[in-house]
Amino acid sequence: MSTKFQIARLGAQGDGVADTPQGPLFIPFALPGETVTAARERDRGTLMAVLETSPLRVEPACRHFTECGGCALQHLEPQAYLDWKRGKIVQALKSRGLDVEVAATVPCAPHSRRRATFSVRRTEAGMLLGYNRAHSHHIIDIEECPIVEPQIEDALPMLRRLAALICHTTQAFHLTVTHTESGLDIAAQDAGKLEDKARMAISAFAIREGLARVSVDGEIVVEPKKPLVSFGEVSVAPPPGGFLQAVASAEAVMAELVCGHLKKAKKVVDLFAGAGAFALRLATKSEVHAVEGDAAALAALDRGFRFGSGLKRVVVEKRDLFRRPLTFKELAAYDGLAFDPPRAGAEDQCKQIAKSDVPLVAAVSCNPATLARDLRILVDGGYKLTSVTPVDQFLWSPHVEAVALLEKPRKRR
Repeated sequence: MSTKFQIARLGAQGDGVADTPQGPLFIPFALPGETVTAARERDRGTLMAVLETSPLRVEPACRHFTECGGCALQHLEPQAYLDWKRGKIVQALKSRGLDVEVAATVPCAPHSRRRATFSVRRTEAGMLLGYNRAHSHHIIDIEECPIVEPQIEDALPMLRRLAALICHTTQAFHLTVTHTESGLDIAAQDAGKLEDKARMAISAFAIREGLARVSVDGEIVVEPKKPLVSFGEVSVAPPPGGFLQAVASAEAVMAELVCGHLKKAKKVVDLFAGAGAFALRLATKSEVHAVEGDAAALAALDRGFRFGSGLKRVVVEKRDLFRRPLTFKELAAYDGLAFDPPRAGAEDQCKQIAKSDVPLVAAVSCNPATLARDLRILVDGGYKLTSVTPVDQFLWSPHVEAVALLEKPRKRR
């Protein structure tokens, strides 16, 4: 049974929100100002019909939209969409009492995502490959994807054939596909144990299709070409399935903000450094101490530095910054600091930064809530928040990246 609802606003996940006597009702694919009918189940509704349409509603870019759970907001006019993402940052900062002008959201173009993780499962009809339906384990088999780079979208039929060779499980597994300068780098996770016959078949397939690398559960099966990405002028081979900023242009914007802020620093510490997206760019002007808990990513960063040219010294340190953050005494050696933690943020590390007198800090985050919490700690420790820039790295999703820049007068010694 469906009921009529008036949509008041967009929720944090991009759902339309109707205020009802029972509390807010979240209706995916509905927009503010619309009158809709929806079937209600507790606090969620299934959109049945749009009776009064918002002028901000546009035609979605993908035939799979509303079925596939990869995108939430293809139906929202582009400028309103960017304003909504900026609003997520504004509200998060406001909730922590932080008053700073937030820049306009840096947009993300369609067909720009160089890295995607697909869900895959073998069925009687063949290999399903796509994304899970929202709030479900049901895989929507896709024929197109307007967020990924064309090289990945064009490869979907080939990826199904490769998945059939890799699959040795009755369960769903994941295939992470990265478009590198050397070709596609494909990493399977939880696909089952490979026998020698399967390895030979995968190797022959990868060579025939011109793939850079295929790995399963972190183990390289075949690597005809070293998969390379560029961090500024430095080429790096990320580890199989390793973290990489999803969109190269977004990474470049974030790096420009970070490096511009820290350009006068002689010694910089880069925390949660990953494979070196910021550290290796910073090293063109500063000595860098790169700290990261993932040994494979750190090794890739170190190799990139050693084979790079025109860089100042880069020293790497493997360290779990959640369990053992750098202390304020250790931070005294640096006049610039960058950090880009996972979604959980860097609360304990920020408590140490707040006690330090590092004059220039750049914070990068993909989670507005934990970013605002961490910035509050730094501001309470004497830092001035000078700018916050949202970056739309996750097109048509509820997620937004941000770069925050801070300064603190250094104490005289």
